[in-house]
Amino acid sequence: MPETTPPAPAFRTPEAERRFSAAYGRVLARWPVTPEEIDVPSEYGTARVLACGPGDAPPLVLSHGGGATSAVWFANVAALATAHRVYAIDRIGEPGRGTRGDRPIRDEDDLLDWLEATFTGLGLDRADLCGHSYGAELALAFALRAPHRVRRLALLDPTRCFTGFSPRYLLRALPMLLRPTPGRVRAFTAWEAGGTPVDEDWLELYVSGSTDFPRSKIIPIRRPDDARLRASAVPTLVVAAERSRAHDAHAVVAGARRLMPHAGTAVLPDVSHHGVPTERPEALNRLLLEFFAPGDAAPPTAG
Repeated sequence: MPETTPPAPAFRTPEAERRFSAAYGRVLARWPVTPEEIDVPSEYGTARVLACGPGDAPPLVLSHGGGATSAVWFANVAALATAHRVYAIDRIGEPGRGTRGDRPIRDEDDLLDWLEATFTGLGLDRADLCGHSYGAELALAFALRAPHRVRRLALLDPTRCFTGFSPRYLLRALPMLLRPTPGRVRAFTAWEAGGTPVDEDWLELYVSGSTDFPRSKIIPIRRPDDARLRASAVPTLVVAAERSRAHDAHAVVAGARRLMPHAGTAVLPDVSHHGVPTERPEALNRLLLEFFAPGDAAPPTAG
């Protein structure tokens, strides 16, 4: 039988839960289409999924960045839902409206099992998949493990897929990771944005999730080996953020072109790593709509 442990409390205190819930609600209110909120149970817990778009449209699953929550897609869902049934999933074990189960997610295999169970719980045999940052790491790992379940794959400023983190980024992030405080989270996010305004509603949600939610083990996702990447037949689009301080955008694109020569690539100008979904969303939305359009056209390449 699998090892079980008592589920961790959802938040540090009732006041912390109220603060997070209010911040989540403010960002969710920014969605221009009212989502259906779906709970998908599995042995790892219950995932909260925000769904919108025509029920009979091709499915598109969105995998958010670390700690960003599924609400972060507020600037993208209206465009994406014109042609897709969009499913934005709160990842189990991170800040969000999901709940942890009796069986904790301990490693990458558990995390991929959970995502596959969520696909199944939503009735998705096959779907388009789009991930940002850590969510892109997970999306790529899932597409490599279960390519029959992914029609097309979009990776938005993916971390640790084609190049490593910038040492400077890791040094800046370390104090926030070791002892997160509202001040440290805000300072790190402002530094990474490099002077680009950060959406205040989302920032409050990110700060609350980072400081009010019990710290959980970060599940490391193995960087795929070169042979598996070259062998992948899933149509893929890699979009880098020009002003990302997590890594060098052009190194990401070069790595993607070398390791996945069939993939399309693009660089979003004047966009930071954390701001990919919310800064200049029109350009991103155009790329995604073109890439995920029905048919077998080659992925776009730009930048």
